[in-house]
Amino acid sequence: MYAIIATGGKQYKVAEGDVIRVEKLDVEAGNTVTFDKVIAISNDGLKVGKDVEGASVSATVMEQGRGKKVIVYKYKRKSGYHKKNGHRQAYTQVKIDKINA
Repeated sequence: MYAIIATGGKQYKVAEGDVIRVEKLDVEAGNTVTFDKVIAISNDGLKVGKDVEGASVSATVMEQGRGKKVIVYKYKRKSGYHKKNGHRQAYTQVKIDKINA
């Protein structure tokens, strides 16, 4: 059994026991979070639309963190312009506990 959930502008295919990294959520480690935006559920056939109204996925927050640094480098030839910048994206790591169909 798996579900497709939407959070942080992205969609994730999850099953019970999976550990995924999603866009940063404002929840402390150890707490439980519920994803109410369920797009599809597969359990002996795919259910979408009105068939998944009221469905949810519950997960436990494992950690808050930041990803690896991505270097952004801007350069214009002949003018001497160059700019180096770095970015580390914040994430929340969650473990999927239960899919409530």
